[in-house]
Amino acid sequence: MAVRSLKIETVVDAPLATVFDFFSRAENLERITPTKLRFEILTPLPIQMRPGALIDYKLRLFGFPMYWTTEITVWEPGVRFVDVQRKGPYKLWEHEHRFEAIGDKTRMTDSLRYEAPGGVLEPLIHALFVRRQVEAIFSHRAKVITDLF
Repeated sequence: MAVRSLKIETVVDAPLATVFDFFSRAENLERITPTKLRFEILTPLPIQMRPGALIDYKLRLFGFPMYWTTEITVWEPGVRFVDVQRKGPYKLWEHEHRFEAIGDKTRMTDSLRYEAPGGVLEPLIHALFVRRQVEAIFSHRAKVITDLF
Protein backbone atom coordinates (compact mmCIF):
# COMPACT_ATOMS: atom_id res chain seq x y z
CA MET A 1 0.00 0.00 0.00
CA ALA A 2 1.41 3.36 -1.02
CA VAL A 3 -0.43 6.20 0.66
CA ARG A 4 0.61 9.47 -0.97
CA SER A 5 0.27 12.98 0.35
CA LEU A 6 0.08 16.44 -1.12
CA LYS A 7 0.01 19.76 0.70
CA ILE A 8 -0.69 23.08 -1.00
CA GLU A 9 -0.91 26.48 0.67
CA THR A 10 -2.62 29.37 -1.07
CA VAL A 11 -2.92 32.90 0.26
CA VAL A 12 -6.18 34.44 -0.86
CA ASP A 13 -6.70 38.19 -0.99
CA ALA A 14 -10.00 38.07 0.89
CA PRO A 15 -11.08 37.81 4.53
CA LEU A 16 -11.48 34.40 6.12
CA ALA A 17 -15.28 34.67 6.41
CA THR A 18 -15.62 35.32 2.67
CA VAL A 19 -13.30 32.49 1.67
CA PHE A 20 -14.84 29.97 4.05
CA ASP A 21 -18.33 30.94 2.86
CA PHE A 22 -17.26 30.25 -0.73
CA PHE A 23 -16.01 26.77 0.22
CA SER A 24 -19.03 26.01 2.37
CA ARG A 25 -21.18 25.98 -0.77
CA ALA A 26 -20.59 22.67 -2.56
CA GLU A 27 -21.73 24.10 -5.91
CA ASN A 28 -18.54 26.18 -6.02
CA LEU A 29 -16.53 22.99 -6.40
CA GLU A 30 -17.57 22.92 -10.06
CA ARG A 31 -16.13 26.44 -10.52
CA ILE A 32 -12.67 25.47 -9.28
CA THR A 33 -12.35 22.06 -10.98
CA PRO A 34 -10.71 21.82 -14.43
CA THR A 35 -13.40 21.79 -17.13
CA LYS A 36 -11.80 18.79 -18.88
CA LEU A 37 -12.93 16.63 -15.94
CA ARG A 38 -16.59 17.45 -16.73
CA PHE A 39 -17.24 17.59 -13.00
CA GLU A 40 -20.90 17.59 -12.03
CA ILE A 41 -22.56 17.46 -8.60
CA LEU A 42 -25.42 14.97 -8.62
CA THR A 43 -26.70 15.63 -5.09
CA PRO A 44 -29.53 18.19 -5.12
CA LEU A 45 -28.36 21.68 -4.15
CA PRO A 46 -27.99 23.40 -1.80
CA ILE A 47 -26.19 20.87 0.36
CA GLN A 48 -26.12 21.47 4.10
CA MET A 49 -22.47 21.06 5.00
CA ARG A 50 -22.10 19.17 8.29
CA PRO A 51 -20.48 15.99 9.57
CA GLY A 52 -22.12 13.06 7.82
CA ALA A 53 -23.18 15.02 4.71
CA LEU A 54 -22.79 12.88 1.59
CA ILE A 55 -22.12 14.44 -1.81
CA ASP A 56 -22.38 12.52 -5.09
CA TYR A 57 -20.45 13.61 -8.18
CA LYS A 58 -19.88 12.50 -11.73
CA LEU A 59 -16.66 13.28 -13.59
CA ARG A 60 -14.36 11.94 -16.25
CA LEU A 61 -10.89 10.70 -15.33
CA PHE A 62 -8.60 9.76 -18.19
CA GLY A 63 -11.64 9.85 -20.48
CA PHE A 64 -13.69 7.38 -18.42
CA PRO A 65 -16.89 8.36 -16.58
CA MET A 66 -16.56 7.95 -12.83
CA TYR A 67 -18.98 8.30 -9.96
CA TRP A 68 -17.69 9.59 -6.67
CA THR A 69 -19.26 9.94 -3.22
CA THR A 70 -17.59 11.93 -0.47
CA GLU A 71 -18.58 12.35 3.14
CA ILE A 72 -17.91 15.44 5.20
CA THR A 73 -16.36 13.91 8.31
CA VAL A 74 -15.23 17.12 10.04
CA TRP A 75 -16.98 20.49 9.84
CA GLU A 76 -15.53 23.37 11.89
CA PRO A 77 -16.88 26.61 10.36
CA GLY A 78 -14.19 29.20 9.79
CA VAL A 79 -11.43 26.72 10.64
CA ARG A 80 -11.49 23.53 8.59
CA PHE A 81 -13.44 20.69 7.05
CA VAL A 82 -12.54 17.23 5.82
CA ASP A 83 -14.03 15.26 2.96
CA VAL A 84 -13.39 11.53 2.61
CA GLN A 85 -14.15 9.41 -0.44
CA ARG A 86 -16.71 6.73 0.34
CA LYS A 87 -17.08 5.52 -3.25
CA GLY A 88 -14.91 6.45 -6.20
CA PRO A 89 -11.80 5.95 -8.26
CA TYR A 90 -9.23 6.00 -5.44
CA LYS A 91 -8.46 3.37 -2.83
CA LEU A 92 -8.08 6.26 -0.37
CA TRP A 93 -8.94 9.97 -0.57
CA GLU A 94 -8.89 12.17 2.55
CA HIS A 95 -8.83 15.91 1.93
CA GLU A 96 -8.55 18.45 4.73
CA HIS A 97 -9.30 22.10 3.91
CA ARG A 98 -7.85 24.43 6.56
CA PHE A 99 -8.38 28.20 6.74
CA GLU A 100 -6.40 30.80 8.68
CA ALA A 101 -6.78 34.58 8.81
CA ILE A 102 -3.64 36.53 7.99
CA GLY A 103 -4.70 40.13 8.51
CA ASP A 104 -7.30 40.82 5.82
CA LYS A 105 -6.17 37.79 3.79
CA THR A 106 -6.71 34.06 4.23
CA ARG A 107 -4.25 31.19 4.12
CA MET A 108 -5.86 28.05 2.76
CA THR A 109 -4.05 24.79 3.28
CA ASP A 110 -5.14 21.70 1.37
CA SER A 111 -3.76 18.50 2.84
CA LEU A 112 -4.50 15.39 0.84
CA ARG A 113 -3.84 11.73 1.60
CA TYR A 114 -4.62 9.40 -1.27
CA GLU A 115 -3.88 6.06 -2.81
CA ALA A 116 -4.37 5.13 -6.44
CA PRO A 117 -5.98 1.84 -7.41
CA GLY A 118 -4.00 -0.95 -9.03
CA GLY A 119 -2.63 -3.22 -6.33
CA VAL A 120 0.92 -4.20 -7.26
CA LEU A 121 0.71 -1.91 -10.30
CA GLU A 122 -0.20 1.12 -8.13
CA PRO A 123 3.32 2.63 -8.20
CA LEU A 124 3.34 2.54 -12.01
CA ILE A 125 -0.23 3.83 -12.32
CA HIS A 126 0.58 6.62 -9.88
CA ALA A 127 3.79 7.58 -11.67
CA LEU A 128 2.29 7.52 -15.18
CA PHE A 129 -1.15 9.01 -14.58
CA VAL A 130 -2.40 9.81 -11.11
CA ARG A 131 0.35 12.02 -9.65
CA ARG A 132 0.25 14.48 -12.55
CA GLN A 133 -3.56 14.50 -12.58
CA VAL A 134 -3.83 15.23 -8.84
CA GLU A 135 -1.14 17.91 -8.98
CA ALA A 136 -2.80 19.53 -12.03
CA ILE A 137 -6.19 19.61 -10.30
CA PHE A 138 -4.79 21.32 -7.20
CA SER A 139 -2.66 23.74 -9.25
CA HIS A 140 -5.70 24.71 -11.31
CA ARG A 141 -7.73 25.14 -8.15
CA ALA A 142 -5.13 27.45 -6.56
CA LYS A 143 -4.99 29.60 -9.70
CA VAL A 144 -8.78 29.87 -10.04
CA ILE A 145 -9.20 30.75 -6.35
CA THR A 146 -6.48 33.40 -6.57
CA ASP A 147 -8.15 34.87 -9.69
CA LEU A 148 -11.63 34.79 -8.12
CA PHE A 149 -10.54 36.74 -5.06
